[in-house]
Amino acid sequence: MVPRPHLSFEAQLVAGKSHEFGPISCPILPSPPSVPSGISNGKQKHEAELKYPQRIHRLNIFPPGKTEDLQPIDRFVVEEYLLDVLMFFNGRSNFQFIWPWEEWAFVLDLPKWAPQRVFVQEVLEREVRLSYWDKVKQSIENALGLEELLPPKGVPKLNFGAEDGKENNEHVLSGELNNMIKGKTPVREIISWIDENVFPNNGLEVTLRVVVQTLLNIGSKSFTHLITVLERYGQVIAKVCPDEDKQVMLIAEVSSFWKSNTQMTSMAIDRMMGYRLVSNLAILRWVFSAENIEQFHTSDRPWEILRNAISKTHNRISDLRKEILSLQKNISSAEEAAKGAKSELDAAEMKLALVDGEPVLGENPIRLNRLKSRAEKAKEEGISLQESLEAKKALIARAIDENEKHSYIAMEIDDRLILLYKSFSNVLSERLPQGSEVRTLRELKTAQVDVLAVDPEEEEPSSMELDNENQRPENRQPNGGRRSIAYNIGEKEQWCITTLGYVKAFSRQYAAEIWPHVEKLDAEVLTEDASPLLRSSVYSGLRRPINDA
Repeated sequence: MVPRPHLSFEAQLVAGKSHEFGPISCPILPSPPSVPSGISNGKQKHEAELKYPQRIHRLNIFPPGKTEDLQPIDRFVVEEYLLDVLMFFNGRSNFQFIWPWEEWAFVLDLPKWAPQRVFVQEVLEREVRLSYWDKVKQSIENALGLEELLPPKGVPKLNFGAEDGKENNEHVLSGELNNMIKGKTPVREIISWIDENVFPNNGLEVTLRVVVQTLLNIGSKSFTHLITVLERYGQVIAKVCPDEDKQVMLIAEVSSFWKSNTQMTSMAIDRMMGYRLVSNLAILRWVFSAENIEQFHTSDRPWEILRNAISKTHNRISDLRKEILSLQKNISSAEEAAKGAKSELDAAEMKLALVDGEPVLGENPIRLNRLKSRAEKAKEEGISLQESLEAKKALIARAIDENEKHSYIAMEIDDRLILLYKSFSNVLSERLPQGSEVRTLRELKTAQVDVLAVDPEEEEPSSMELDNENQRPENRQPNGGRRSIAYNIGEKEQWCITTLGYVKAFSRQYAAEIWPHVEKLDAEVLTEDASPLLRSSVYSGLRRPINDA
C-alpha cells in the first residue's frame, strides 16, 4: 500500500547524472554549561523535542511473520496512515452503538478493579452521555449480564434526611428558598434571609446543604438550566462558601446530588471553577479525600474532575503569561511615549521663557504680538503635555502593578502542580512498599504488579501482544465468547498501578509546565525518602533519565 512512483523511472535514475551538494552550515549551538547536569540537559532536550517532536513508541500492530519483508520506511508510512485515520475519526465516539459486547461478557467474572472490567464500565458510561440509558441498554442485549456495569440512571438525588416520608426542617427551608427564586427575589434579599434566618438557627452544614441542593435541583433539567442558576445565584453560593474549607464541602454536596451522573458532576464543578465559586486547590483537596482515593482504580470519576481542573488551571497560566508579555510591551511603549512627551514639554517651556514676561526692547510690535500668541499657544500645549505625561506615568504604574500581580498569580498557580505531586506522594506512601523493599517495578512484579504500566526503560508493547502478560483470556469459545480466567493482581497492587499510571500521564501531558520547576519538585517531593516507583513514574512522564536521581 506504500506508493513507489520512482520504480517507473528506475532506469533513468540509474543512468542519470549525479549532482554534488554544496556545504551545509549548521546553526551555532548555545554554549553548554561548564558543569552539565541532568536537569539542564533534560530542559534542553525537552525544549528541542517541543520544536522537533518525535514518536515516543512504535505501533506494534503487526505479528512478526508479517514484518519480515517490511522495510523501515514502509512500516513508517503505514503507521502514519493508521495514525491519520485514528486522528481523523477521533471524536467522530458513532457506529450506531453496534459492538460485539458478547465477546466482553467475560469481564463480569473479573474483580471490580480489573482494568478490562473498568474499561467496559467507563465505555458504557460515556455511551450513555452520547445517547440515553435505555438505548445503551438495548445495545448490549446480546450480553445482558453487562447491564450490571451500566451506570445508574442519571437522576439527581435531593436528600435532606427525611424519615418515613415526612418533611423535616431542611425541606421547609428548601421550599422557602425555592419559592423566593420562583418569585424572582433579588439576590441581596436571599442573602439577608440566609444570614438572619437560616444560618443562625441551623448552622453551616444545614445551610450549605439547603442552599446548594436547592439551587442544583432547580438547575437539574439541563446543562443550560444549571448555567443559568449559577450565573444568577452564584453570589449566594459564594456567600455561603467563601473559603477553601467550605468549598470542599460544596464540591462534596455537588457530588452527592449528582451521585448517579458523573457528567453533570464534572460539568457543575468545572463551571463553578470558571465562576470562581471553587478554587483549583479545593478541587485538589476533594479529589484526594479518603472517599475518592478508594475509587482511583475502579472509576474515572475523580480523575475526570481532576483533569478538568488541571486543564483549566493550565489554560489560565497560558493566558496570564500572554497578558504579562503584553503588559511588558505596553510598559515599554508607555515609557517611550513618556520620554517623547517630556521632550516636547521641555521645548515648549523654552519657547515660553523667551517671550513670557516683559516685552523685549527693540522688537517689532507685530513680531512681538506674534511671539506672545505663540507663547500662549505653547503654554496651552505645555499644560496638555503635562497632563498627558501624568496620564502615561499612571499607565506605567498601573501596568507594572498588574504585571506583578499576574506574575504572582502565575507563580501561585504553578505551585499547584507541586501540591498535586505532594498529594500523589502522600497517598502512594501509604500503599507502596516501604523503605528499600522494592526499588523498581521489576522487583514489584513479584508482588503481582504489572511492570508495563509505568516502566520507562522498555518500549510499551501493543495490547495485541499482551494477551498473556495482562491476563487477557485469548481462547475463544465456540459461540464467539471468551473463556474466563481469574485476574491474579490484588486490589492494592492494582490501585498502585493505576495511580502511578496517572502520575506518569500528568507528567507527560504537563511536562512544559513542570520542567521550569523541576528543581523545586526534586527538593520538595522527589526526595531521598520518596518511593523509587513514584520517582520513576514522574521521570518517565518527563522523559528524564532515571539515573538523574
